[in-house]
Amino acid sequence: MNAIEKARSVIESYDGPPIRIMEVCGTHTHEIFRQGIRNLLPENIRLISGPGCPVCVTPVSFIDEAVMLALEKGCTVCTFGDLVRVPGSSQSLQTARGKGAAVKVVYSPADAEQYAREHPQEQVVFLSVGFETTTPSSCIALQSAMEDGLDNFSLLTANKTMPAAYRAMMHTTDAYLYPGHVCAVVGTGDCLEMLRMGMSGVVCGFTPAELLTAIAVIVKKTREGKPFFVNCYPRVVTDAGSPQAVALVEKYMEPCDSRWRGIGELAGSGMKLRGEFAAYDARVKYSLPKIEGRENKACRCGEVLQGKCTPQQCPVYGKACTPEHPVGACMVSSEGACSAWYLYKRS
Repeated sequence: MNAIEKARSVIESYDGPPIRIMEVCGTHTHEIFRQGIRNLLPENIRLISGPGCPVCVTPVSFIDEAVMLALEKGCTVCTFGDLVRVPGSSQSLQTARGKGAAVKVVYSPADAEQYAREHPQEQVVFLSVGFETTTPSSCIALQSAMEDGLDNFSLLTANKTMPAAYRAMMHTTDAYLYPGHVCAVVGTGDCLEMLRMGMSGVVCGFTPAELLTAIAVIVKKTREGKPFFVNCYPRVVTDAGSPQAVALVEKYMEPCDSRWRGIGELAGSGMKLRGEFAAYDARVKYSLPKIEGRENKACRCGEVLQGKCTPQQCPVYGKACTPEHPVGACMVSSEGACSAWYLYKRS
């Protein structure tokens, strides 16, 4: 038997008490659907799509800030494509672009810094979102802007770190599929801390064999009846992670409280620019007011992100809310749970 066959045998033969497994990473969510892995699971193994999609957990207020920068402050807003259609309180960046705002899709923070360098007459703001995996690239762009002497480049930050979310979600799951790319940056320390708190989990890769193996390990370890942690992605993830990336982020950013869509304010879960780099902080540079975003009450994205309901239990899913006309962020993002359910026609 090969690795996939062995893992399937362990999973499909499981006859113990129910296991709730939360895949924190949005890429895991989509790959699990795409590979048909959910269809292999017995009824006593439940997968929950957690808050691991950076676009999905970004609050409405951040979109409102970005729209204000584009429409009222006259900035050129550079962003990843997924954020363009995420609804704000009253409009999206796509709507703002239709009103004449300069909103440009880029593939990396470095692209935004290059655009600012090539267009010195424009004030360029990059929308910096994401977890530990993507935050270092924003710091590199900031470092490059400083080295290039740019005064027309800044960041609007909504960067987040995972540990507070792990703790917040403990009551909804029995074991985590920890995101392999995050752990590749920060190492396994956060996972071991969760183990000390009694939370089980495995670090997981992204191929079908790696996903099935990780789930099979959870099944086998659950039978032992005690909390566990296993690194199932050792070819990429080490205990130390990438100290260079961690040091880079610590040089330019510091922890702050941050709001997560559906979860609320989590202490110390965000990253903001340190005070000495305020000239590159869009909130400071453009004197943005405190904005309280208004979410669409018909949308249940917040509950989907907490595992309290499935996308199809949302009243607007597949009706008013589709990838072409999204009501919530989970339908917009290429890593969102709602888009995964819709794309792969989960019934």
